[in-house]
Amino acid sequence: MRKKVFLWLPLGCLLILSLALLGCGGGAGKGLMAGPQYRQTQSKTDLLLAAGFKQIFPTTPQLKERLNAMPQHQLFMASQGPKIFYVYADAEHCGCFYAGTPDQYQAYKRLAAQARIAAEELQAARINQSMNWGWDEWGEAGPWAY
Repeated sequence: MRKKVFLWLPLGCLLILSLALLGCGGGAGKGLMAGPQYRQTQSKTDLLLAAGFKQIFPTTPQLKERLNAMPQHQLFMASQGPKIFYVYADAEHCGCFYAGTPDQYQAYKRLAAQARIAAEELQAARINQSMNWGWDEWGEAGPWAY
């Protein structure tokens, strides 16, 4: 009996480790590099596009160098003469940057706030769903439930 326990213990640990590493993969072909940072960048760029930001790709080697020199994965304000715009550079994932007007930036902030609230509500719902509150033991729902 003791040999069986020692045999199953390493196999169980190996299975758990394999599942954990598979969960870190984030998708086919992305391997361990597609963790939370990639998903965070992807959701941010989705919000930028939804807010009306334009995705701009460098067309020359010089523009690619300028893209690489920009602060990466940070939304920053820039200006060209009297025009103000907002930029988010992502040379690593898409090889592009996103540019938007002040109105589009405000729309992005609203969308990001809504996404944060939705994520918090989803997390709270998952926690509540996973808890066994034992409501059946309280009997029929009385005035205390309303």
